[in-house]
Amino acid sequence: MERVIRKEFILEGLCCPVCAGKIEKKVGALEGVLGATVNFTNQLLTLEIRDSAKAGAVAAEAGSIIRRIEPDIVMNEKKSGNTETAEAPGDRRTLARRILLGAGGLLFAAGMIFPFPRYIEFAVFLVSYLLIGGDVVWGALKNIVRGQVFDENFLMSLATVGAFAIGEYPEAAAVMLFYQVGEAFQAYAVGRSRKSIAALMDIRPDFANLKTETGLRRVSPEEVKAGDVIVVKPGEKIPLDGTVIEGHSALDTSALTGESLPRDVEKESEVLSGSINKNGLLTIRVSKEFGETTVSKILQLVQNAGSRKAKMENFITKFARYYTPAVVFAALLLAVLPPLLLPDAHFADWLRRALVFLVVSCPCALVISIPLSFFGGIGGASRRGILVKGSNYLEALNSVDTVVFDKTGTLTRGIFSVTGIVPQGVTREELLCFAAHAESHSSHPIAQSILRAYGGQVSAEKITEYEERAGQGVRVQVDGRTVLAGNGRLLEEAGISCTKPDLPGTAVYLAIDGVFAGYILISDELKEDSKRAIADLKALGIKTIAMFTGDSRRTAEKIGEETGIDKVYAELLPHQKVEKLEELAGNGSGPGKLVFVGDGINDAPVLARADVGIAMGGVGSDAAIEAADVVLMTDEPSKIAEAIGIAKRTRSIIWQNIIFALGVKLVILALGALGIAAMWEAVFGDVGVAVIATLNALRALKK
Repeated sequence: MERVIRKEFILEGLCCPVCAGKIEKKVGALEGVLGATVNFTNQLLTLEIRDSAKAGAVAAEAGSIIRRIEPDIVMNEKKSGNTETAEAPGDRRTLARRILLGAGGLLFAAGMIFPFPRYIEFAVFLVSYLLIGGDVVWGALKNIVRGQVFDENFLMSLATVGAFAIGEYPEAAAVMLFYQVGEAFQAYAVGRSRKSIAALMDIRPDFANLKTETGLRRVSPEEVKAGDVIVVKPGEKIPLDGTVIEGHSALDTSALTGESLPRDVEKESEVLSGSINKNGLLTIRVSKEFGETTVSKILQLVQNAGSRKAKMENFITKFARYYTPAVVFAALLLAVLPPLLLPDAHFADWLRRALVFLVVSCPCALVISIPLSFFGGIGGASRRGILVKGSNYLEALNSVDTVVFDKTGTLTRGIFSVTGIVPQGVTREELLCFAAHAESHSSHPIAQSILRAYGGQVSAEKITEYEERAGQGVRVQVDGRTVLAGNGRLLEEAGISCTKPDLPGTAVYLAIDGVFAGYILISDELKEDSKRAIADLKALGIKTIAMFTGDSRRTAEKIGEETGIDKVYAELLPHQKVEKLEELAGNGSGPGKLVFVGDGINDAPVLARADVGIAMGGVGSDAAIEAADVVLMTDEPSKIAEAIGIAKRTRSIIWQNIIFALGVKLVILALGALGIAAMWEAVFGDVGVAVIATLNALRALKK
């Protein structure tokens, strides 16, 4: 049977977003490739290959395609544990280009300053042009041979060669010089964006102090195995998840949660990789290898988020595919038709106007800045303890009109305690003893609260015929007596009537030998920021806020009243939550998205059904990180409104870039058609706008 495998490759030197799109399309069409995604921001190619035996051949073909599209790119397979963003290599080729650009610039300046005869002037500017833009022209010629016509190299070459053809030698060399300088600034801006994002997520530990028989040895975190013992000194990052076996300290977990309040740890405390040890010496027994640690999973989630592209990203890619050829053909018509149709229209004049069209037509400003904006928003959210698994989910958060909460562990703490014991026909002690024995096999928080309240030793010999009833409770033999412990439905099915409490809380009903024996009341505390979370969502204009729970109606309504939730659905079984969610989704008007917020473990079916599933993950909850589209690492429901706010800010920045880039280009196109704008302005409309839009995209990183 064929096995699908996933391979990741770092594309060092990838700086052209249009090239990234071409690579993604052509590599994705290879035989045996189920999917190919190029993350321009991370310079990462991700391949899903049908047959592992063909992985080597597919990778070789992909490398060949990449070299044909962009010869300067170096493709290297991403090694396990390497989560850092690649940087463009600073090799001799780059240095040579800078020297040629400097020499060409000096020669251009000489041509502008000194009065040369016409033929010498032509030679000076031609040599200057070739030194500055020879690689651009050569790249355009190679791409034409490969059938890749409408790229930036072709547009700039055609425009500047056209300028030479009409005798505008200084302008041709000047435009190429301005373009190359602009490209250098653009590459710098993109590189700065990548470095800013990488610095934002700089939580990857560099080393681990492994404890051995001969003392401490500094090793890479990837070398440490589960069960090994490491030592973390004050000021160092904790490299791997584990348990403290010696020492006490305060940990800075802000890189994981966005919260600055230190967390105190001591012997037996669980600690997470990426935290910073503030003041004490800690000895830690490692519980997970590096690839499975919290910090590794967070980095993988954030850095791979670009593989799930937003609709706006896909639209811009398609738009760029048609926009550039359309402008080229418009330029052709502008050069040819007016001299044929208008009296006194000179071909050289209209050709110059057409060249302005060519220079300004490249859509790089949009194709670069939009993915960077999305990735910046995702990176900024992660620093606030909000993990968004893709730009498509960040985009979806802009359109939320319905938010549905689970109750336990989401709006409430999920820390239960026994607040009442009401026996009937037995003593309080007997009722609690039977309940503790019946619930002794369960890890549910309610069962654990009963065991804590009992406080005695549960005798396993007394328990026989244990049977769990899904969504209801348990049936068990305790000391030869049949005990039913669970919710009201369990007793109703057994035909046993029971007295229901008047107080809010979760009731565990008990029946012994078919006779109602009383109930134990369990209560859960509301989280401190739950009320604020609901108020913030309403302030954002969320139309419907609902709560699902399997708890009693009385308890659910009390929580609803305290928090201000619009709709409360109580006493729901897991499959009924999905049904109610579909009902809410069907009743929604318009294109608004529905968000479900749960604990990421028990609510997996509902999280999957929602447009956006948000998990109250808690620091280090692996199941939550895997289950949802968005994970709140601090368990604070108020982070939902913050996530929506980040999404809206990111969208605002994206629209600023779209309006600015297209606005400037359209103005220059119009001025060029009227003969007012020169190619200088056109170059600004290309590379200048791209630099400004890229720098604006960096604002998405900020809170």
